Amino acid sequence: MSLLIASKIQSNPKYLQLVGRRDTLSWTLSALVCVMYFGFILLIAFAPDVLTQPIAADSVIPVGMLAGVGVILASCVLTGVYVYKANTDFDPIVNEIVREASK
Repeated sequence: MSLLIASKIQSNPKYLQLVGRRDTLSWTLSALVCVMYFGFILLIAFAPDVLTQPIAADSVIPVGMLAGVGVILASCVLTGVYVYKANTDFDPIVNEIVREASK
């Protein structure tokens, strides 16, 4: 990509709006993942009795096992949310910006 095209892209208002929207989404999802992971670690550190309780009276599976699996699954879902938004919202805008810059 030439410097002329790159400067056209960077000065395009759509590009600046796209960067802002993408940054907001990525920072929000990153914060959610951090809260989940650090919350789980803090729960392990300060309330281990909660996590060692069985999920049912006759079960050997502790609540902590389900919580850990839940954190991992939630992280995968949040990654899927970002990929979906990138594919459906961000990519068409990127293609439009590149098309406009190439004119």
